[in-house]
Amino acid sequence: MGITKNQIFSQEQNELAQFFKVLGHPARIAILQYISTQNTCICNDIVEEIGLAQATISQHLRELKSIGLLKGEIDGKSICYCINIDRWNEIHQILHSFFNTTKNNCC
Repeated sequence: MGITKNQIFSQEQNELAQFFKVLGHPARIAILQYISTQNTCICNDIVEEIGLAQATISQHLRELKSIGLLKGEIDGKSICYCINIDRWNEIHQILHSFFNTTKNNCC
């Protein structure tokens, strides 16, 4: 397999690709939907809600956190997660800009 040449693409293109890659798993979408309905969230709550193993949920949370969509705070033995609203708004603006520049002139 060849090496990906990320440097030939803009920062925005690389950022969007990473964002879509992370969101490309239905468990991560489910996790985001669940967390967005809570004031705070502890990992065990997510495990019970989603129905995946603790280790699997932790891996998905790590991926979501890697693109800045989640903020986590250690509270004793638990980690409370919430949506990073600033990052969510930033990505929203990037997506809005991306889709507004697309021409609708094909069949």
